[in-house]
Amino acid sequence: MEEVKTFWDYLPYLIPVLLLQLGLAIFCLIDLARRNRTKGPKWMWAIIIILGELIGPLVYLLIGREE
Repeated sequence: MEEVKTFWDYLPYLIPVLLLQLGLAIFCLIDLARRNRTKGPKWMWAIIIILGELIGPLVYLLIGREE
């Protein structure tokens, strides 16, 4: 009979992903605050970064920054 996996069984695999997500979001928010120009309003990018989980910061890094 198969053992049922619980949340605690998956936690060691989730922690690195959560740390990556948090670190990337913090990096992007700091970059957004320091940058003078972005492609679109800063408030929109802040929402995308915060609510976009792992994809939001990546979208900001690829599309939102104006060099």
